[in-house]
Amino acid sequence: MTPGARASAAIEVLEDVARRKRPATETLKDWGLAHRFAGSGDRAAIGNLVFDALRSRASSANAMGDDSPRALVLRTLVSAWKETPEAVAALADGSSFAPAPLSEAELAGLKREMPASTPAHIRGDYPEWLAPLFERAFGARAAEEGAALATRAPVDLRANSLKTTRDKVLHALRRFEPTPTPHSPLGVRIAPGSGPSRSPHVEAEPGHGKGWYEVQDEGSQVATLLSGVHPREQIVDLCAGAGGKTLGLAAAMNNTGQLYAYDNDRMRLRPIFERLKRAGVRNAQVLAAGDTNALAELEGKMDRVVIDAPCTGSGVWRRRPDAKWRLAPQMLEARLAEQRAVLDQGAALVKPGGGRLVYVTCSVLPPENRDQVDAFIARFPDFRIVPWRSLWEETLNSAPPPSADGSAETLLMTPLSFGADGFYVAVLERL
Repeated sequence: MTPGARASAAIEVLEDVARRKRPATETLKDWGLAHRFAGSGDRAAIGNLVFDALRSRASSANAMGDDSPRALVLRTLVSAWKETPEAVAALADGSSFAPAPLSEAELAGLKREMPASTPAHIRGDYPEWLAPLFERAFGARAAEEGAALATRAPVDLRANSLKTTRDKVLHALRRFEPTPTPHSPLGVRIAPGSGPSRSPHVEAEPGHGKGWYEVQDEGSQVATLLSGVHPREQIVDLCAGAGGKTLGLAAAMNNTGQLYAYDNDRMRLRPIFERLKRAGVRNAQVLAAGDTNALAELEGKMDRVVIDAPCTGSGVWRRRPDAKWRLAPQMLEARLAEQRAVLDQGAALVKPGGGRLVYVTCSVLPPENRDQVDAFIARFPDFRIVPWRSLWEETLNSAPPPSADGSAETLLMTPLSFGADGFYVAVLERL
């Protein structure tokens, strides 16, 4: 496919996303099935253009004076793919399968610079209704933090210490030019591509099949490490899902003690069995989805209860850029209610006199993070916050960088401040 045909395809996909209000990944899959002539390189380029356009939807629409899929794709070719306006004009020549020629207004939009007076939510490419929450979290850096969440994410991996070392993973994947992550001692990072280039399919590599590594963002790795689990402890991963943190916890426990993985959704939990087997995990027991009676038997006995809580996912917008534009206030309220419920459920499991509850979200929004923690302590005054900096020094053996929200008690990681996805971690000890 020509560059013009790829641009037309991206416009078509974005039109379908807007019309049918469904995730871009589903629309791209359907487009590929209906256009089997498109090679893997074409599909990757079209997908990249669609997601890059969604990442910068607000700023692109502002520059172009138009929020149509055509305007977004054309502007993305300049702002993210670094094409010149003249090159885009040559690409959109109206020939077979190419976009129609540019209007004078479109060419002017491609050349337009964003003034410093542009509102933060436009410069940061996040929904306007979230502007007060971003300002609460980040103050004057709101636009910068949002813009960092609108970039492409790297491919992060966690070396499985039950089977190998990080150095061996780095060597096995050397043709992808991986580097150690800056904070997690187990992390391996492959930088994101640019333009039409696609990320490597690391799960098709032999090392993944051998259980040497799992795909896991460094922020998630750090959150797992800050839980401070030790060998021979009793641990519950209360919202285990597909088991990403479960695998990390098992490795930190050196396959000793007892690790219970629980989720109330059996479909989310289903992939965990194969992953545990591949990783060589022997100390994990997967509880039946929704079996609250099994959880009740663990009440007051757990050294650690790890809650990777349901949330808006605002911290992972780099990977799911269409999700930020679908997010609505009522969806946030629903997540807050789910978080309160799972926190109350987890509190009963924590052992009195030193047991800890580890609350994690992949969100940067204060209502899901510190507000939720403060409300939890108000309901359960026998819990106190364990400051994150001391936990960092104990578990990561390095000087901790500042939390993105400036807190000395709980940790907020963001792409701008940590180079990782947005993750929030609060560790609460039961007295």
